[in-house]
Amino acid sequence: MALGKYSRVDNRRHNSSYCSTVTIVVFVGLCLVGAWMMTSSSVVPGQNVDVPAQENKNEVKQQVTESNEINTKQFEDNPGDLPEDATKGDNSMPEEKPEEKPEEKPEEKPDATKGDDSVPEEKPEEKPEEKPEEKPEEKPEEKPEEKPVEKTDEKSNEETKSDDGSDTETQNGVNNTEDVDAKTNDGETNTEDGGKKADDSEGNAAGQGDSEENSTEKKPDTDETETKSDENAGEYKDRETGNDQLDEKVDQKDDKDSDKSSDGQANNQSSGELLPSGAQSELSNETSTQSGSWSTQAAESKNEKETQQSSNQQKGYNWKLCNVTAGPDFIPCLDNLQAIRSLQSTKHYEHRERHCPEEPPTCLVLLPEGYKRPIEWPTSREKIWYHNVPHTQLAQYKGHQNWVKVTGEFLTFPGGGTQFQHGALHYIDFLNESVPGIAWGKRTRVILDVGCGVASFGGYLFDRDVLAMSFAPKDEHEAQIQFALERGIPAISAVMGTKRLPYPGRVFDAVHCARCRVPWHIEGGKLLLELNRVLRPGGFFVWSATPVYQKLAEDVEIWQAMTELTKAMCWELVSINKDKLNGVGVATYRKPTSNDCYEKRSKQEPPLCEASDDPNAAWNVPLQACMHKVPVGSLERGSQWPEQWPARLDKTPYWMLSSQVGVYGKPAPEDFTADYEHWKRVVSNSYLNGIGLNWSSVRNAMDMRSVYGGFAAALKELNVWVMNVVTADSPDTLPIIYERGLFGIYHDWCESFNTYPRSYDLLHADHLFSKVKKRCNLAAVFAEVDRILRPEGKLIVRDKVEIINELENMARSMQWEVRMTYSKDKEGLLCVQKSMWRPKESETINYAIA
Repeated sequence: MALGKYSRVDNRRHNSSYCSTVTIVVFVGLCLVGAWMMTSSSVVPGQNVDVPAQENKNEVKQQVTESNEINTKQFEDNPGDLPEDATKGDNSMPEEKPEEKPEEKPEEKPDATKGDDSVPEEKPEEKPEEKPEEKPEEKPEEKPEEKPVEKTDEKSNEETKSDDGSDTETQNGVNNTEDVDAKTNDGETNTEDGGKKADDSEGNAAGQGDSEENSTEKKPDTDETETKSDENAGEYKDRETGNDQLDEKVDQKDDKDSDKSSDGQANNQSSGELLPSGAQSELSNETSTQSGSWSTQAAESKNEKETQQSSNQQKGYNWKLCNVTAGPDFIPCLDNLQAIRSLQSTKHYEHRERHCPEEPPTCLVLLPEGYKRPIEWPTSREKIWYHNVPHTQLAQYKGHQNWVKVTGEFLTFPGGGTQFQHGALHYIDFLNESVPGIAWGKRTRVILDVGCGVASFGGYLFDRDVLAMSFAPKDEHEAQIQFALERGIPAISAVMGTKRLPYPGRVFDAVHCARCRVPWHIEGGKLLLELNRVLRPGGFFVWSATPVYQKLAEDVEIWQAMTELTKAMCWELVSINKDKLNGVGVATYRKPTSNDCYEKRSKQEPPLCEASDDPNAAWNVPLQACMHKVPVGSLERGSQWPEQWPARLDKTPYWMLSSQVGVYGKPAPEDFTADYEHWKRVVSNSYLNGIGLNWSSVRNAMDMRSVYGGFAAALKELNVWVMNVVTADSPDTLPIIYERGLFGIYHDWCESFNTYPRSYDLLHADHLFSKVKKRCNLAAVFAEVDRILRPEGKLIVRDKVEIINELENMARSMQWEVRMTYSKDKEGLLCVQKSMWRPKESETINYAIA
């Protein structure tokens, strides 16, 4: 057999010294062929015509190294990556060449297989490939079977072997490096939206899509079960046993930035490809149409069936535009004009509170004329597109106070406010100088900004590592919250009326009110007592208002009333200072850290709340004019101040005890830590690199079903803020989120969220929709997602496969771009991008018509 190898080399090099050897080899070969023709003349026709492609695959797999079962699927994607000469010069694995390049003397290359002692049983079948009489039969029949049908399993292995030589035999058992990664990276780029982004990919993703059922061979990191049950404990088990790998193995639909994505942590490649083969190979790349590779018939058939099914299902969604008085600014629960008209009183701002319709709308909100993709942060803090929020009333009314100005096609924000016309940063530093104990960004991390205006105060606090939850009533100053959100600053439309704010008790490090004109002193101080509920013991209330520094009769009266009220509440007046630059005064109060003052009061007004009153109960709970006692037990939440930022982000709260069972079934501290580690892996291995997101375009993000805030914590290095939503029917973990120096809100997704349309760049939903579907119309929930998500914004969903499929169909019916889908063990991952599309038909929402 060695002579056979050398004879092929001799023929190529035309070395005369081997002529005698060639003659002998030819003679022996002719004898062998003659003998073979007499004994097994039917082998070749049967192999070429009757044997299915899978049998051919199995024959080739027997010729490769011992770990080839794992690597073949990694190589499937791009059979054409290696140059032709890469396979010509390898003599150590010659059995692969006749199938790669049959036109290059395929009759001689099989001789090399004779010399492969590891596959002796295939020698008689490959011998006839050497002879000229066999060529015309093999060439036309092998090519169509190998390339389109066999998914290039043989070719991929042969190419890597040919290229690397004998060294590749050992590398196959480990994990082929550059060739494997290049092929998987090229082949994984998904173009489910019709191939729009196939330009950046060079491999065959479809070859992987049809092998999804065998993906366990390709997933060294996800051998364990990834299914999540409806119960939280089931979800946690899956995270532990590999569900976090779902994130590592995300498929990407190349965005402009996605060709730069890299999974760094598990990368075996040396040439900087997108993702390592082990991660990429898990993804199902359905309906991909990249050039330079071949799909299999199985994949083509599967894709067509799913496309037809998806098309049929999409016909069931008939989206219409919402015909409402609010137009592009429609917020269903705040624009229920029918409910507002029936109110008996608006004395307590009832008309600005939530009045959700019985059936949430399933229509889509129209876009403002001339809408453009929002300007990215931090430029957006200073200016936004006028046509995105085409309102000028506030610029006219507050222009002299530097709130907002109209400048050509932009609305500009000089950074001023009613109390800080000369800029927010100076005002922020002035506050810190007045009360050093505030310690912005260290001791004070999360604050509540009441009556925020356009939220410049919160916008500039980012420079001091402070998160501000800004809120104001809708339309008191036209579109103020909409301005804030468009600028990339956290804000919601809300009011202090008859119900508690949707936050837990004792969570804000400070509360700020810059001339917010809230009548704190009336009705027993009910509104100020609500701030007392959400303010952390030892936290500050910063009141910047005219009663602090003006001597008008009305201001003096209010100041006297506030003095009496705050004293009765045991708040300590820490400082009264006047900012000479802005000409305003600021009073700073501090909430007590013990109950001593409460017990010493001669008059129990305001009264203490009943022991049964839960300060954390906040969803649709009426306001009460009472105070909750300060926790004093060493293990009670609120009895100690959190660690300084940023240490508090990673630290398990002191009041989470091992005797408590966490959301996912482990002892609470372990649960917390495991959740954080899980989301760090998810974000690092998938979201930041794997799914093709341009994170520079993401500023406003929402975790629609947050537990411990792990998703938001994992994004701490990015210039994004995350609204953590703890659903009303989930375990109340929102206090934990605040303890970490993050913020969030309670909400029920069967209702509309208190924000303007087009508020968020990114929505993240981890097993939310499967839970919501039990109580709500899923189409209405998805319509709400469309409402609050900006055009070109992304939605990432992790949920059960059936939910993923349903949401994907909804997204397609709205003409969204499906950037990535993946499923395994009944669990799925979906990433879609909202489009500019709006339906032509409209639907009148009667309750929202003036």
